[in-house]
Amino acid sequence: MPTAVPERSAGLPEDGTRPVRTTSTGRPRKLPRGVARAAASIGALAVCQAVLMIGIGFLITGPAKHVWPMTAEDGVNRGLERLRTSTLTTLSSIGSQLGNTGTVIGVTLAACLALIFIPRLPMWRQVSFLALGVALQSLVFLVITIAVDRQRPDVHRLDGSLPTSSYTSGHTGAATAVYGGLAVLVLSRVRSPWRRVLAALLLLLPVFVALSRLYRGMHHPTDVAGGMINGALSLLIVGHALLRDGRVSAPAALPEAPQAAPAESLPGRVSVVVNPTTVDESARDELRRVLAQHGHHEPVFIETTAADPGGGQTARALAEGAELVVVCGGDGTVRAAADRLAGSGVPLAVVPFGTGNLLARNLGLPLTPAEALDAALGGAPRVIDLARVEGDGLAATHFAVMSGVGLDAAMMKHAEEHDRAKATLGWPAYVLAAPKAMRGPRMNLSVRLDGGQPLRRKARMVLVGNTGELQGGLRLIPDATPDDGVLDLLILDPRGAGGWLRTVSALLHRKGDGRQGAGQPEFHTFRRAEFTFDAPEPREIDGDPVGTGTRLSVEVVPGALTVLVPNRES
Repeated sequence: MPTAVPERSAGLPEDGTRPVRTTSTGRPRKLPRGVARAAASIGALAVCQAVLMIGIGFLITGPAKHVWPMTAEDGVNRGLERLRTSTLTTLSSIGSQLGNTGTVIGVTLAACLALIFIPRLPMWRQVSFLALGVALQSLVFLVITIAVDRQRPDVHRLDGSLPTSSYTSGHTGAATAVYGGLAVLVLSRVRSPWRRVLAALLLLLPVFVALSRLYRGMHHPTDVAGGMINGALSLLIVGHALLRDGRVSAPAALPEAPQAAPAESLPGRVSVVVNPTTVDESARDELRRVLAQHGHHEPVFIETTAADPGGGQTARALAEGAELVVVCGGDGTVRAAADRLAGSGVPLAVVPFGTGNLLARNLGLPLTPAEALDAALGGAPRVIDLARVEGDGLAATHFAVMSGVGLDAAMMKHAEEHDRAKATLGWPAYVLAAPKAMRGPRMNLSVRLDGGQPLRRKARMVLVGNTGELQGGLRLIPDATPDDGVLDLLILDPRGAGGWLRTVSALLHRKGDGRQGAGQPEFHTFRRAEFTFDAPEPREIDGDPVGTGTRLSVEVVPGALTVLVPNRES
């Protein structure tokens, strides 16, 4: 039976939208734009930070334990023990106090209160940056000490200590986060000619703390180095989310385009393709309610199956005359539907119900299903590109987001092998699969772009993107947009822990070019690419493993898909 449209409540505007709550001054009371994505970005990168730091700890206490410079660390600690004098001991006590919990909390609190209450402020974004940077460092430090067990140096220690691991140095990490964060704020907000001197002095304080902890016999050199890395990464992650471009905002949205007719005015039959394992009856009732609010009273629900994740159902919807297809599921379901909708002109409304939901993220849709559907139906149609891909053992198909070969495909494969972890953790299961995937060898490949000369490369990962954003708002391919008529290629070949750090930094700061560099990200744009691999390599399309192979060809199909996107102002 048709679903009745709820009566409009008294006091609502004629268009049925709810008014925005206002303050006593009449100004809208809203959260700063982009807060949700900033929080998601911090959470996603924090998981990566913890995995990286724990991996370094396992390396130091495991395979590299008997390798220089780890073998020289005990000598450094004993040498500092022999250099002890009353003056140096007093100075080291001061340095150690600068990084203890009470001092760090006090300095952070005082700085935050100053940023809030000093006239011509407050600077809420800067307050959040400093407080979250210190808090994130502490949280990751606790996770590291639980995971990595390392004894403290075998010398006379001048301080008492909790029964925690020597790796990493919590004092050094906390000092790096608080004083390094203050240095960032001084350089970005203070206009005095002395700001560089003040920032340099602040940056020297974590070094002073690190040397003090070594002198007092509390840590090995690699422990204080790890603390500095942990603190610096915390600031980098929070700063990237909160201070980039001087504002809290989501990564660049789709470029403005002439607005077409509102989606809710689209006539005709609506078919809703649903994955029954993730969309239960209560969720369907919620979707029916939203559809009814936008004038679609008799939607037809079509369920996917294990053998057919959405392609056959979408083809059926088209054959039955659907003029709008709503797809409820993860990236695999959306990709299968987009493949069948390619070139049809029938609009697609994406409703995220899966693990990654990358197309929904890149279209700027909310990740709550009902909100996503409401935003799409209240927005407008927009034409975007698709990518057509085929290879040995891989029939021709289309994808809307990304396709990769190498490390990322291996991560997807390992995560798929542990369905329970994926179902429980969601997309962080892919991060946990990274250490196993990284043990694989580098791959040798040739790539021919737009008929040019083949490029010979060694790489850990090759990624072709129609869009560039991953979970947490991280833009892995910064310049990729889904309606520019080209595809973007990213080649990554980091080597060792230092190489991975340089690669992450380059990606966060959008650095890289079209040349092969020492571990630097390599970017290209193209309309058609042909890849040849020396050995069979794992492949994935929009997050789904598609087997191994030695050949892959990808080409852009401009304007192949019509999607519903939210209005920018909403």
